[in-house]
Amino acid sequence: QVQLVESGGGLVQAGGSLRLSCAASGGAFTRLNMGWFRQAPGKEREFVGAVNWSGAYGYYADSVEGRFTISRDNAKNTVYLQMNNLKAEDTAVYYCAANRFVGMTRMGDNYDYWGQGTQVTVSS
Repeated sequence: QVQLVESGGGLVQAGGSLRLSCAASGGAFTRLNMGWFRQAPGKEREFVGAVNWSGAYGYYADSVEGRFTISRDNAKNTVYLQMNNLKAEDTAVYYCAANRFVGMTRMGDNYDYWGQGTQVTVSS
């Protein structure tokens, strides 16, 4: 059973940066395609971005394209979400998720494993 644990959230001013981490255990990390999602209060869960098992390919939601970058270190079983030029509307709980067979997908239902989430708050 794969377990995912996010960290790195916090409070940051608009225009600032944060890097979230998601550490995986309990499975072959190099077989996992990873995604990041977020959910703001009163809103539905939203796709942020995804990366394939090798880290060679990724894609992002339009709302974060050019500001957020996903990377992974397979030696450390960890995926990262680097967030730059943060805006107040980026405030949300951020979740990482993993799937083995579907690949990079923006559909949350296609992910088999989820972390507990980490809060990101951007003050304006």
